[in-house]
Amino acid sequence: MKEEITKLLLNKALNYLDKDPDKNIPRLMKIVEQLDTTHHFGRHIAAVKKYVADPDSVWYKMIRSFWTDVDDEVRKTAFRTFLINASILGVPKKLKLEEKEGVQIPWNIQIDLTTACNLKCKGCWAADYGKTLSLSYEDLESIITQGEEMGTHYYIFSGGEPLMKKDEIIRICENHSESLFMAFTNATLVDEAFADEMLRVKNLVLVISIEGTGEATDFRRGAGTYDACVKALELLKRKKLIYGLSCCYTAQTCQVMGSKEWYDQMVEWGAKFAWYFLYMPVGNSAQPELMVSAEQRKWMYDRVHEFRQTHGIFVLDFWNDGEYVEGCLAAGKWYLHINAAGDIEPCAFIHYADHNIHTSSLRDALAGPLFTAYKEGQPFNENPLRPCPLLDNPDRLIDIVRSSGAKSTDLQNPEAVEHLTDKTRTPSEEWAPIADDMMVDKYGKISGPDFRANM
Repeated sequence: MKEEITKLLLNKALNYLDKDPDKNIPRLMKIVEQLDTTHHFGRHIAAVKKYVADPDSVWYKMIRSFWTDVDDEVRKTAFRTFLINASILGVPKKLKLEEKEGVQIPWNIQIDLTTACNLKCKGCWAADYGKTLSLSYEDLESIITQGEEMGTHYYIFSGGEPLMKKDEIIRICENHSESLFMAFTNATLVDEAFADEMLRVKNLVLVISIEGTGEATDFRRGAGTYDACVKALELLKRKKLIYGLSCCYTAQTCQVMGSKEWYDQMVEWGAKFAWYFLYMPVGNSAQPELMVSAEQRKWMYDRVHEFRQTHGIFVLDFWNDGEYVEGCLAAGKWYLHINAAGDIEPCAFIHYADHNIHTSSLRDALAGPLFTAYKEGQPFNENPLRPCPLLDNPDRLIDIVRSSGAKSTDLQNPEAVEHLTDKTRTPSEEWAPIADDMMVDKYGKISGPDFRANM
């Protein structure tokens, strides 16, 4: 009953907000602050309150753009599903379950719908599969129903190319209207009809994968892909939908993706957010030479933090933002990954598992040896700028996989954990002293502040 009353109060507040956003955004933040009884979002709320107090700030203008750039019903649905259900209500439920059951409950679940794809991108592990693997609609229903029962209302669809299963995605969105869904796509299958379906269901957000320049995108993804991305972005902007970008930066492309010109372009396209990923050498046919150097990784960290003050687009740097989420997110701490064969993995980049959705529940996996080993090992490093057990602490990943008995989930070309970590050992050693110096320069100590109290 308390949850329903809170939901009713917030929905009324959001409707009231629409009458005069400039006047009521600060008032909404006060309500959110009062409802954050666990103080889990204290750091975020304080930051937003600071920005909304200054109408001239780039972040106030970005927040305000949701009332000028986005369809009214799409905006309301996003706020209801993401802000209320997934965060304000979902996180306290997650924390209570964690305390009760002694496991980590994911805030977000990423699901590979299929390994099928209409592109063959260089360095992509999905291209290694000799046959197509796909989850059935019944599989998706089971996963999302289990997740919602735990308080998880935020799901990411990936692949392969998830839009090869457009109809199932739309059907899931219809049947689970209280959750927000996000799909990472190469954009080649985005068309007018699908954009109209997104407008109808309202709770689907697309993330367009793009590599920077047209030359770089087409080099990795194939001729014509960049033009398809631009066309899709123009369509989504015209339809007043919410959308973002996925930017995998490599040794060859990081200079572009860390440039002012690139940030200007992302803002011009109308993207509200962008996920930044550095290339990871996952899979037997990976190309380690695409990995950024330690110096390039620091340079990208500096650029992202610089442009957060000048450009109204929310950029999440998947590895370099460890200081804001106390290190690694995986194995249910914040999210988990399920591949197209149903294997329940700690992370989209860690292809090992000891449970599968076809034989186990999500809770079975969360309490299993692999996820328990992750839970007991997190954080994997006292320096949150070295958060990842694969990229930054490879021996920790070897220990986890070996001690838990987890198996490689690549059915075509199983990769031994020692082979995987051999590719990241030198990069981790080169990054360590740089990351340690960065933390000392910023916080006066390697471990940084006590982020758990503020997140």
